[in-house]
Amino acid sequence: MPSSPYTNLDRPPLSAARLRRALVAPHGPWRRLELRAETGSTNADAVEAARAGEPEGLVVVAERQTAGRGRRGRVWQSPPRAGIATSVLLRPGETVAERDWSPVPSLRYGWLPLLAGVALVEAVARLAELDAHLKWPNDLLVDGAKCAGVLAEAVPGDAPDQPPAIVVGIGLNVTLHADELPENPTGLPATSLQLAGAAATDRDPLLRALLRSLSDWYDRWRSAGGDAVASGLRDAYLAACATVGRQVRVLLPDGREVHGTATGVDPDGQLLVDGPAGELRLAAGDVLHVR
Repeated sequence: MPSSPYTNLDRPPLSAARLRRALVAPHGPWRRLELRAETGSTNADAVEAARAGEPEGLVVVAERQTAGRGRRGRVWQSPPRAGIATSVLLRPGETVAERDWSPVPSLRYGWLPLLAGVALVEAVARLAELDAHLKWPNDLLVDGAKCAGVLAEAVPGDAPDQPPAIVVGIGLNVTLHADELPENPTGLPATSLQLAGAAATDRDPLLRALLRSLSDWYDRWRSAGGDAVASGLRDAYLAACATVGRQVRVLLPDGREVHGTATGVDPDGQLLVDGPAGELRLAAGDVLHVR
C-alpha cells in the first residue's frame, strides 16, 4: 500500500477526531477544525473561508502543502506528514459579548504574527525541550537555523466599514531530514526539530500545544483590547526575541540597507533600530530581510 499514510512509521498521520476532541469547543478553545490530507496552502484555504463569511475560530491543518506561502511570496513546502502546517482565522475587529471583548483597533493587528511566534516558542520549548528563539518578526530559530515561520494575511470585509479578518499561518519543520530541508532565499540555514535533537517529534501533541498556546495568548491580547504591554505579550516576545540587542543589517524593498543595533520592539510591534541617522521604527511589512 504505497499510498497509505502509515507507510512511514516515523511520520504517522494526524487524527481529525482526536484533534477535534482536544481542541474544539466545548472541550477546546477553537470553534471548528478541518484536517486535509493535501492542499495548496492552509492560508489560502482559511482566506477563502473568511471571504465566505466563516466566523472566527476556524483551524485548517494539512498533512502536506503543495504551494505553502511565506513572507514576500516565498515558498514553504514539506514532505507529507513531516511537519506542521496550520492556519487559523481570527476576527479581532468584532465584538464578542460573551467574552467581554471589544473590537481591537486595526493598528494593533501587527502583533498577531508576533503572538503566533511566542506561541511557537512555548510549544517547542515545552514538548521538544529545545532552546528556541525568534528572529524578528517571527521566524523560529533553533541553533541559529530556521525551523518555522509565520505568515499573517488580512482579508478585507465586504463593506468599507467592516473590519478585516486576519489569517495566521504557521509552518513548522518537525521530522525533515537534511536532504529534505527547504532552500531559504534569504540565506538563513534551515533545520527541523528532529535534526536539532528534539525530545519529542510527535506532531499531535506539538500541534495541540501550539494551538492552545496561540488561543491563550489571543485571549489575553483581546481581553486587554489588543494592548501588547498590558497583556504581557510584549514582555514575552522580547524574552524570546534573539534580534534585540544585536547589530543588524536591514534590507528594505527599495534596495536600501540600514545598519544599526536592534534596541527593542515598540508597543505597535515595530523593530527599533539605533542607526547612524538616529532611531528607526520598522514595521514587518516595510522590511525585506533582517540579518
